[in-house]
Amino acid sequence: MQIYKLFNLLLNSCKNSFKSDKFVLIILKAKKEILIIIVKSLPEVPGIYQFYDINENLIYVGKAKNLKKRVSSYFTKKHDNGKTRIMVSKIAEIKHVIVESEADALLLENNLIKKYQPRYNVMLKDDKTFPWICVKNERFPRIFKTRTILKDGSTYFGPYTSVIMVRTLLDMIKQLYKLRTCKYNLSEKNIKNGKFKVCLESHIDNCLAPCIGEQEEEDYNQSITEIKNILKGNIQTVLQYLKKLMEQFASEQKFEKAQQIKEKIEIIEKYKSKSTIVNPAINNVDVFSITDDDNSAYVNFLKLVNGAIIQAHTIEIKKKLDENIIDLLPMAITEIRNKIFSNAKEIIIPFKIDFNWPNTKLIIPKHGDKKKLLDLSARNVLHYKNDINKKRLLLAEKKNSNRKIEVVKKDLRLKKLPVHIECFDNSNIQGTNAVSACVVFRDLKPSKKDYRKYNIKTVTGANDCASIEEVVFRRYKRLLNEKSSLPQLIIIDGGKGQLNSALNALNKLKLIDKIAVISIAKKLEELFYPNDPVPLYLDKNSETLKLIQQLRNEAHRFSITFHRDKRSKNFIKSELENIKGIGEKTITTLLSHFKSIEIIKKTNTDKLAKIIGKSKAELVYRYFNQ
Repeated sequence: MQIYKLFNLLLNSCKNSFKSDKFVLIILKAKKEILIIIVKSLPEVPGIYQFYDINENLIYVGKAKNLKKRVSSYFTKKHDNGKTRIMVSKIAEIKHVIVESEADALLLENNLIKKYQPRYNVMLKDDKTFPWICVKNERFPRIFKTRTILKDGSTYFGPYTSVIMVRTLLDMIKQLYKLRTCKYNLSEKNIKNGKFKVCLESHIDNCLAPCIGEQEEEDYNQSITEIKNILKGNIQTVLQYLKKLMEQFASEQKFEKAQQIKEKIEIIEKYKSKSTIVNPAINNVDVFSITDDDNSAYVNFLKLVNGAIIQAHTIEIKKKLDENIIDLLPMAITEIRNKIFSNAKEIIIPFKIDFNWPNTKLIIPKHGDKKKLLDLSARNVLHYKNDINKKRLLLAEKKNSNRKIEVVKKDLRLKKLPVHIECFDNSNIQGTNAVSACVVFRDLKPSKKDYRKYNIKTVTGANDCASIEEVVFRRYKRLLNEKSSLPQLIIIDGGKGQLNSALNALNKLKLIDKIAVISIAKKLEELFYPNDPVPLYLDKNSETLKLIQQLRNEAHRFSITFHRDKRSKNFIKSELENIKGIGEKTITTLLSHFKSIEIIKKTNTDKLAKIIGKSKAELVYRYFNQ
């Protein structure tokens, strides 16, 4: 290691003092040549190699079928990936470990990556401990969920990627079999000496009390054998046994016992129907599919036993260099199979990989049920990838939104973060059909379900200030009565007059110090504050001003649309009111059925008569057609 430290000291010295590019190149070349000499001495056998930096930190671990060829490629090839070039430049020492096979190399590589987490290695983002179902190694075995595997002779089933699945299986087992849950040592001696008393579980018929000798060990173990078969996926074996037992009880006229067995069969068949059955001939098979993007690779795993998918799981592998899916798939397969203790002799994969596991057959199906399985796995991994990317996008949007909210708070000199903002605008033409609108933004996005329209009730003529005071009072009086959340910021479309009117309304409701209020004047985009004669001018390119403009424009659009609709309805209604003999009730009936005045004009007497009667239909028809 000392020679590499010397090279780096010389390199730093010439960079800082001499600034001689030629000298730098000489040192780099010498360092590379020494590393190549070390590489040439590597054996041509399977193993793992480790790269260390000048500070003796492990920066990369890799596997190789041929150590010499693989490691030499780092120093003889031109690397397109920038991170790979940087990593190679930092290599100060190379170590290696020889193993028996490529499979052993892959396993050792995985273990070292998880232990040391080298900077330039891929990261398997799957650190959670999965639940298992344990059949305890003891007399009258207990069955329970655990996340810890002990080497005590107990049998473990799993791991399960869903706790809900574990609970479902345990609930089904509890329905089917009456097993003990106590932790007593049910040795023959303890039971014979009457050491235990019957517990509540026995009284409520959940346990057959083996603790006092009420259940024979052989009978209990038969239940355990059936449960193990169910957990292994050998459901058909259990069903066949139970059906024979049911027929036996029925032939012996033990109808109550036969009925109990029948209920067990129904529960198991119901569970079986929920499993994805592919083909009963496909037994003990692992299926893997992979996809990737610029940053990660995603691998899906399906396990089949007796044609049923009993496990499904997807992991993410975080890329660090220029890894491709052909190299990453063997790593993922080894990781997953090692984690779930899979001993499947057949692995279905989407493409050829230059790797073999002992006593295991790799299959790339082109058609049939196995191809359907591979397609199913591929759909799962794509769904997982899309889901992950959507979550990342939403998280990025949330972070950006939080940043913008902080900016708005700072720019507008607010005391609270404006997570909830409301904006008001009026609309009228020469004082007629006066309306107002309130739009709501939450987390800087329109919340259209919270938008509100207002008909002006107490103001006559075109009086924007009085209209604003009315609607602001009505809006927040209602929110207070309903005990709804209040906004942190109110924006009024207008100048000082409209702002003061809004403040009057809030003052009546005693909200003047609880909500920040500003107004925006259209011409110069001036922002007015309460009790401040000098307006605030924001940079025209600022995010805060653009947000306020968006709120103002949305409120204006919403109020204009409402005003236009109201004028249109009033015009139609006023025209129908000119027809003598036609009252308000008839007008409402016509408009609700025909929707527009144009349709009413074109409708003949017979069709009108079906809605409002013959005499009124004639009045309407004559008015529009004479």
